[in-house]
Amino acid sequence: MKVDDQGIIERGDWLSITPVRGIERLAVGKTYEQVPKIASRVCGICPIAHTLAAVEAMEASMGVFIPDDAYLLRVILQCANKAHSIALHNILTLPDMYIPGTDVKVNPFTPEEPVRSVAKRIQRIREIGQTIGEIAGGECIHPSNPRIGGMYKAVQPRAVSKMYDLAKEGLALARDQMEFMIAVLRNYQRRDWAEVGGMQVDIPATLGYHNQGYMATDPIYGSSSLDEDPKWDPARWNETRPWDWYMGEMEITDDYPSYPIGGTTPKGAKAWPQMEACTGVPLYDGQPVEVGPRARLATFKGYDEKGTIGQQIARQMEYTDCFYKIIECLDAYNPAGPVLADEIPQGDGTLGWAANEAPRGSDVHLARVKDGRVQSFSMLVPTTWNFPTCSRALTGAPWQLAEVVMRGYDPCVSCATHMIVVDENNRLVAEKLIQ
Repeated sequence: MKVDDQGIIERGDWLSITPVRGIERLAVGKTYEQVPKIASRVCGICPIAHTLAAVEAMEASMGVFIPDDAYLLRVILQCANKAHSIALHNILTLPDMYIPGTDVKVNPFTPEEPVRSVAKRIQRIREIGQTIGEIAGGECIHPSNPRIGGMYKAVQPRAVSKMYDLAKEGLALARDQMEFMIAVLRNYQRRDWAEVGGMQVDIPATLGYHNQGYMATDPIYGSSSLDEDPKWDPARWNETRPWDWYMGEMEITDDYPSYPIGGTTPKGAKAWPQMEACTGVPLYDGQPVEVGPRARLATFKGYDEKGTIGQQIARQMEYTDCFYKIIECLDAYNPAGPVLADEIPQGDGTLGWAANEAPRGSDVHLARVKDGRVQSFSMLVPTTWNFPTCSRALTGAPWQLAEVVMRGYDPCVSCATHMIVVDENNRLVAEKLIQ
């Protein structure tokens, strides 16, 4: 971040060292069945989105149309993962927030009420999401049931009943959790200041605002080049190199040893963002775009609230949509119906793409398959879409609140910026909770 004399961010640059490009290279020459398994290993939070996007990119290239019941199982799997991810994001973002009516930050690990009950509710939503995902997808982390042409196995009536009961329970819990989170977020929005590392920092009304556009392909699931009306256009996408986007060599001109934990980078150190970033910067119509819950709500439901809190509230509003959609799909699902296409062409090298609306945004995969082998494969993951947009959203914020802005975009970033360390006796050694 480049910061002025008042501590306000003039420019922010969000870097990535995620080895997405390595995964793309590993895909070349592999069979179309192998690549989705490889792609899912990019992330442990959204492997379901990567699996589905990769499978459907292969299908789009090969011209494979799957049965309706296979599609319904994929949507169920997708929504279960999204509900789990929203709940996880709640745990990771709550330490930035305050208990309404107090100056006490929320500690989601406290044994005290009412926070203890909220934490249990979050964990139960996560458990429900993972259980439904395991039933529909075979596994809840790296799903084994999706395959080119549909699914390996149908879900039998008893398992359908189990998912239905879990979804109804999840819907009630999600509604309560949505209302709680929105109340906590609105409380933060009304505050004048936040405490960060012993510093009382003013909260600007425009925290996290940006003037970039939005990109989303569907309110819930996604789109592909096989659709009658595809919602994404590869001709409108291009990438720029990190060394053309990020600033060059900089010198750290200030430091804060008391900043949690361990202080900031020492004064006088050199930084070279261009060389530290290793993923491209994707643009749509030549501009950065925001992807994720707010982009979906803005594109399909007329949502118009800006800023970090507006983005976080949009995420909570997707809670109940996940479970409503699961119930809708279960009502339509036929356990006796086919879940595998009758024919799976081997591909002629045609470009196919699929965009999956992952919890944090449009996960776009592009592929060319010929004679059963992958000729090329690209992954435009949600985080990389959000990199340049979040960088713009940092402008005008006090530097101490930069992490609050970034955590609004991505549960992976939340994992990276809140941390606890325990020893072999399960005793707390160190923590990095921004409070």
